[in-house]
Amino acid sequence: MIAQTLGMKTDTYVPKRETKLYVHNAAKDPKELPVNGNVTTRRYNTSKPVAQQSSGVERDNNTAWERMSVKEKIQTIGSSPKAIPDIELSNKDKEILRKLELEHERNVKKQAATSVSSSAMEKERVRVPTEPKERPTAKLLVKPKQLSPTARERKVPATRMQRMVSFGTLGVGLGLGTVAEYTRRTLGFKGQSIGDAVDNVFLTRANAERIVSTLCKVRGAALKIGQILSIQDNNVISPELQSVFERVRQSADFMPTWQVEKVLVDELGSDWRNKFASFEEKPFAAASIGQVHHGVLFNRQDVAIKIQYPGVAKGIESDIENLVGIMKVWNMFPEGLFIDNLVEVAKRELTWEVDYVREAECTKKYKELVAPYPDFYVPTVIDEFSTKQVFTTEMIEGIPVDKCVEMDVKIRERISELVMRLSLKELFEFRYMQTDPNWSNFFYNPSTNQLILLDFGACRSYEKAFMDKYIEVINAASDGNRDKVLHLSREMKFLTGYESKIMENAHVDAVMILGQVFDNNHEYYDFGGQDVTRRMHTLVPTIINHRLCPPPEEIYSLHRKLSGIFLLCAKLKVRIKCRDMFREIYANYKFG
Repeated sequence: MIAQTLGMKTDTYVPKRETKLYVHNAAKDPKELPVNGNVTTRRYNTSKPVAQQSSGVERDNNTAWERMSVKEKIQTIGSSPKAIPDIELSNKDKEILRKLELEHERNVKKQAATSVSSSAMEKERVRVPTEPKERPTAKLLVKPKQLSPTARERKVPATRMQRMVSFGTLGVGLGLGTVAEYTRRTLGFKGQSIGDAVDNVFLTRANAERIVSTLCKVRGAALKIGQILSIQDNNVISPELQSVFERVRQSADFMPTWQVEKVLVDELGSDWRNKFASFEEKPFAAASIGQVHHGVLFNRQDVAIKIQYPGVAKGIESDIENLVGIMKVWNMFPEGLFIDNLVEVAKRELTWEVDYVREAECTKKYKELVAPYPDFYVPTVIDEFSTKQVFTTEMIEGIPVDKCVEMDVKIRERISELVMRLSLKELFEFRYMQTDPNWSNFFYNPSTNQLILLDFGACRSYEKAFMDKYIEVINAASDGNRDKVLHLSREMKFLTGYESKIMENAHVDAVMILGQVFDNNHEYYDFGGQDVTRRMHTLVPTIINHRLCPPPEEIYSLHRKLSGIFLLCAKLKVRIKCRDMFREIYANYKFG
């Protein structure tokens, strides 16, 4: 090969045993032996001495040849006439030429591969797709940023006694803070109330710090209640208290590394680190039930690893009772919040949420349900690294929807339309809803224009018979048909049929107010300019005082989710075509 490159009509052969390598005259006709590639080898009979194979002139030429360097030999051969004498190469010459030969072959192969690759890339670049992709793919995110700047590394109280002590300390601290505020005001000093709560000696800055600190420390059920309260409208709870719980929602602390290590060893085995190419010990997000870490698998896939806080599963009942007891003592819950019903729903859903095996099953089911709709994306579950207290999925890219308030109005409308459309599909097409209204469960991906859906621990299904009537209630309200709303409400057990007229009117008024979102007389609904929450708030005392029976069990989680969706759209201040969305769903709904 190297000789051919230099313009020589010669061939080479790798010597074996007594066979000697020659640069020879191609005009002669020795026996040819084929080898791999295009190289032809010629084997010479070396049984006779060299002196008997060549003339004296040739022998003198060989002696001169042996004294030449490899470079001189190549130059001599390249400038020789056609009749080139057969000359034997030394072992050193053969080794050098063989290296040059191999290097040349590698270069030729490399150039060929590069040429093929460049050609393929050029074809790919100019290729025009024949049809659009059915579903845009959500990009993997190297490291999302959700952990609050105020979040601290703090041990999670894992035993029931440790958690009770934390709540006891909170109760005592709130009492001392309230007494201190009362004393300041009595002595004429400036009060420390937060916001506009100047008439409330309880809502001081110090007490707010005590609530935030304790809930962020214990996490679990107590923090979950705080998160639920943080997304209530300020007509339901005071803006000051809402700001306190908003800080709770955004500021969950995270476990120290040794606690993370303990959970992972218990769930994935003592060799768990060998199962990941990399694992970041500091989480990028922390919530009420667990914290989320960024990891990379050996196939280079980025994953989100949710690790449950120790003790939260066993402490659900006591955590909620302790927190609610403290808040009731200090009248933190407004009249009409249905706190007892909210607590029961929270207990049941928290029991679901702490079971990560159930969450994995719900996530897979939900992913199948939204598969026909490319506007929505659910991350894939990584079963190999998912257990009862560890839940692993692919990592996705996105922005929490409540952080999109300052975005362009078209983007805000897009997000609101997707959220509303999804809720209607959950109710009347899937009959399977993710009932946690936490806004951080929805992410918007600007690159794919998709709504990314997370956290399916609180999913539940609904009976077909219930939904058959519920969609008719909404339809009647959108038509302004009060009599049909009243009749269906009795059938669904919202009412017993023995309520006072004032209670019946209040109930129907509440349904009609909610039905205005899908009002047939208005193409758009203006969430930014609505006064629904204020009007609903005026009906709450009447409904509480005159109700003869609790609403159906399904209503608590259902209305809490819809309330969260409604408040999100109001937060984004959009006008969207809710009427058309509902009309489409209703037209395609199959009864019975």
